[in-house]
Amino acid sequence: MTTNNINSVYNQLLAKTEDLMVLQTAEGIIHWDMETMMPPGAVEQRSQQLSLLSRIHHKMSTDPEIGKLLSTIQASPEYEALGQAEKRNIYLIQKSYREQTSLPEKLVADLAKQEVITVNVWKKAKAQKNFNLFKADLQKLLDLSKQAAEILMKVKETKTSYEAAIDNFEPKMTGDQITATFSQLQQGLKQLISKIQASPNKPDVAILYQPVPAENQRQIAQLLTQTLGYDTTSPAAHGRIDETEHPFTTGYYDDVRITTHYHLNNYASSIFSILHETGHALYEQNLKPKWKYQPIGSTCSYGIHESQSRLYENVIGRSKEFWTSFMPKLKKAAPNLANVELDQFVHAINKVEPSKIRIEADEVTYNLHVIIRFEIERDLFADKIAVNELPEVWNQKYADYLGVKVENDSEGVMQDTHWASGLYGYFPSYTLGNIYSGQITATITKDIPNWRNQLSQGKLKSVNDWLTKNIYCQGDLYDPEELIKKATQKNLDSKPYLQYLNEKYGNLYGF
Repeated sequence: MTTNNINSVYNQLLAKTEDLMVLQTAEGIIHWDMETMMPPGAVEQRSQQLSLLSRIHHKMSTDPEIGKLLSTIQASPEYEALGQAEKRNIYLIQKSYREQTSLPEKLVADLAKQEVITVNVWKKAKAQKNFNLFKADLQKLLDLSKQAAEILMKVKETKTSYEAAIDNFEPKMTGDQITATFSQLQQGLKQLISKIQASPNKPDVAILYQPVPAENQRQIAQLLTQTLGYDTTSPAAHGRIDETEHPFTTGYYDDVRITTHYHLNNYASSIFSILHETGHALYEQNLKPKWKYQPIGSTCSYGIHESQSRLYENVIGRSKEFWTSFMPKLKKAAPNLANVELDQFVHAINKVEPSKIRIEADEVTYNLHVIIRFEIERDLFADKIAVNELPEVWNQKYADYLGVKVENDSEGVMQDTHWASGLYGYFPSYTLGNIYSGQITATITKDIPNWRNQLSQGKLKSVNDWLTKNIYCQGDLYDPEELIKKATQKNLDSKPYLQYLNEKYGNLYGF
């Protein structure tokens, strides 16, 4: 086979991938509509639409022609002459093809349908604070998810079915690695939390609960996205902000949408969800344009994705430097915050206090929420916990790790949408993202020593440029651990993150 021929076969393979990715982006928009605009009575119809789309997606991704094209390329004497990007595309297509062809079409369709039903039941059960309403559908979804994970375990060659679930979000990451890294982190957090709790220097958080009308909060949201470089207002905008119960980001390249929730008496909640989701959106919008619709033109992993959202939400968004420049804009958009003082505000938004709700948790205790979920998922998949024991196990861990008493299942085991959506293996990505963000921050500080001074003048360009070059434009060219090593010259390590937290909170709490 000549080089021209291998290129022709490779291009045929990429054309099939492009169709798959276009379909996937359409599925994403239908999911977005389900959370933002869909009337409540449309659930059954929507579950059928998504089930059909997932069957079509599965059929396309298991097309025997893909297998033939892959075999032809890999058997060619010209294969070795292909570049890194081409070889990585072929690897990613083959990985996906092997996984998809191992899953029965009926299981894929059943999963998609059950996810829609379970999310809808979860919403009702959460509103009624009644886990019993949710239990049966959660069990059905968990059984289907375990079935898929057990099949994929053989294909992915993981030690456990739960590791196969993790691999969907964080490729090549093992349960043992996560357990060891989280254990090191948990130890460091325990010491830091003790120091903070012993400090007399407690912030006054009353200023965060002054009522701010939703209209003013919408204005603040627009100003934040504008400041970070996520365009939602110009005629050429590729983004938008909508309102949902649980904030999320969806999209790809030219159409990336974020959502938030406005609480009248907790304006800080939407501020930090906007900062968080904008971090996700900037990653999606700044991938390498020439790789669009290629497997390498996607984001690297959910953990790397979370590193970007946590970087913008916490490292940047909860820093004194950011608020030095943004505070005047905040006061203009919400006149009743005119008397808020910078130092008082910065201390308040960095208050550390164990809480029951993950998405409202402070930067320090947040990871304990994730560690709890990781341990529960791991034990669910190992059949050490049954679905009907979840509330009891959850409440006990919250008492042990965070010292808080869960009053009902809506603020307990039903607070997140992930398990209702079938996203088992996703949770570890949040804390891995925090750990990655610590490594990235340490490297940015080394490469751009005055980036914080620039931030206090409202300038984010040098940080955005660094991230574009070292993270965004690398797409999915590397597995997450490899990407982090390439960007920071270090293996996965929670120490830089713990160092960042100790330094920041030592200054705020005076130890």
